[in-house]
Amino acid sequence: HVQLVESGGGSVQAGGSLRLSCAASGYTTNRPCMGWYHQAPGKEREVVATIDMNGDVGYADSVKGRFIISIDSSKNTLSLQMNSLQPEDSAMYYCAAERPPCVYGDLLPTEYGMEYWGKGTQVTVS
Repeated sequence: HVQLVESGGGSVQAGGSLRLSCAASGYTTNRPCMGWYHQAPGKEREVVATIDMNGDVGYADSVKGRFIISIDSSKNTLSLQMNSLQPEDSAMYYCAAERPPCVYGDLLPTEYGMEYWGKGTQVTVS
């Protein structure tokens, strides 16, 4: 059973940066595909960035050029470097995982395609 624990959220002024981390544990086969999702109050949970079993990354249009997703397989840690943050980036950010095989291409998985979720970390940009 995969367990995910996020950290690194907080409050920042517009134009600032934050780095989120997600510690993954409990998987016994190949590394799962992973991603970051966010959910603002009253809105659906949306994909932010993903990394699939081949190491290919994908981003929502709204964060391209500002956010960078990466994974440290030696530490089983997924990260999201968020730069040039804007108030519209304010949301609860969730780490998610899906067991392989999983190859995403240009079509990033919605929340319904992910199997495991962390509890989330709040990001507030003012």
